[in-house]
Amino acid sequence: MKIDLNLPLFPTTSVGSFPKPEYLATARAQFYRNEISREALLALEEQATREFILLQERVGLDVLVDGEAERGDMATFFAEKMNGFKISEPVRSYGNRYYKKPRIVSAIEFREPMTKHFFEYAQKLTSKPVKGMLTGPYTMMDWSFNEFYGSREEVVRAFAKVLREEAIELMKAGCKIIQVDEPALSVRSDEIELAAEGLRLVLDGLEMYSITHICYGAFEFLAPKIHLLPVDQIDLEFAGRDFELLEQLRGHEFPQDVGLGVYDVHTHKITPQAKIEEYIAKALTFFRPEQIWVDPDCGLKTRTFEESEKGLAEMVAATKAARLSNK
Repeated sequence: MKIDLNLPLFPTTSVGSFPKPEYLATARAQFYRNEISREALLALEEQATREFILLQERVGLDVLVDGEAERGDMATFFAEKMNGFKISEPVRSYGNRYYKKPRIVSAIEFREPMTKHFFEYAQKLTSKPVKGMLTGPYTMMDWSFNEFYGSREEVVRAFAKVLREEAIELMKAGCKIIQVDEPALSVRSDEIELAAEGLRLVLDGLEMYSITHICYGAFEFLAPKIHLLPVDQIDLEFAGRDFELLEQLRGHEFPQDVGLGVYDVHTHKITPQAKIEEYIAKALTFFRPEQIWVDPDCGLKTRTFEESEKGLAEMVAATKAARLSNK
């Protein structure tokens, strides 16, 4: 639902995650070895959240994120907080990275708010709007082992029902912007209608500005149907492949706002201000100025704290220059 957020032209934000401080990684390992309490870990997660908010305030972002200090894998985090799951032993996902994946072993059910605490905690630290952040029902389905439901469609609908309850909890807490990430969709364009149904079940009728983030994939197949996604904004990775995605979108309907990924976070090189200004100018050959939000390509959890701050500062400086050029 489009609502007035009172934001400047080209609002700046981040996609979601920030790099975990070393003290937090150490504490999480200690917690799993039963060496510290849940309360002690929570205090350190809150400390990291404060650091994330302060960083975003320093660089001047318009819409903030809590930084996901409490989250590891974006699917398993939610599965562990719902009924109906066991968690697998580590499985190889890509390259030499291993993850513990959710196993659906019974009916998926809402148990308690999953992200509300850190949204509320972060929002109290700033006067700027903080986004609520959820992993979408399609991605939760695609990244889980299904040992209970009869079809992929049933799993998406079950996840959507629970995630809608979480979205309502966030809305009640004052959340005005909600991001429901669907990275799995980038390689499964044949199921975009199913992903759209899941998003609709989560978001329909909620009084929040809605965003979905999709990672870079086979967009030549996704582009013709991307208009079907029932959200206010689609956040996409543009910088990582030097804006070739823009050419794949040309000629296709794109009624939503766009989260314009202008800072390539898949390399340790910082995308400089001048390059980002070029990217924004290029985007304006396809999108209307009022459609464009500006952010990194993806979450920042694989970068260092220093890289994140410098990269975001370059992005904000470029956006301010673009505002002056597009008054």
